[in-house]
Amino acid sequence: MIWEVFRQKKAGDYHTHCGNVHAPDREMALLFAEVQHARRMPTNSLWVVPKDEIGEVDTEDVAFGGTTDKSYRWAMTYNFEAAAEEVAASEDEQAEAEQQRRAVVDGDD
Repeated sequence: MIWEVFRQKKAGDYHTHCGNVHAPDREMALLFAEVQHARRMPTNSLWVVPKDEIGEVDTEDVAFGGTTDKSYRWAMTYNFEAAAEEVAASEDEQAEAEQQRRAVVDGDD
C-alpha cells in the first residue's frame, strides 16, 4: 500500500507533501516516513495518509478561481439615483432654511 507523507517543519507551520512510502499498515508507514523524510531535516511532525483515501478535484472536473459572479458586493450594481435626488432636494431645503434663519437673525425680514 502507498502512503503519502506530509511533513511539518516547525510547530505552527503547514504540513506539506514531501513524498510517499510503501508500507502494509499505518505504524510501518509512520516508521518508514520518519526514516525517509524526517531523519536528516528539521521536522516537528509527520502525517501519513493512504493514497487511496485522498480525494482529488482537478480542472477537468471544475473551473477554479475567478468564475464566481460576486457583483452584488460592489455598490455600482445598486440603483441609487432616486436617493441622490432626495439628497439634492434635502440640501436645497437646508440651504433655503439657512438663508431664512440668517435673514431673521440679521433683521432683513
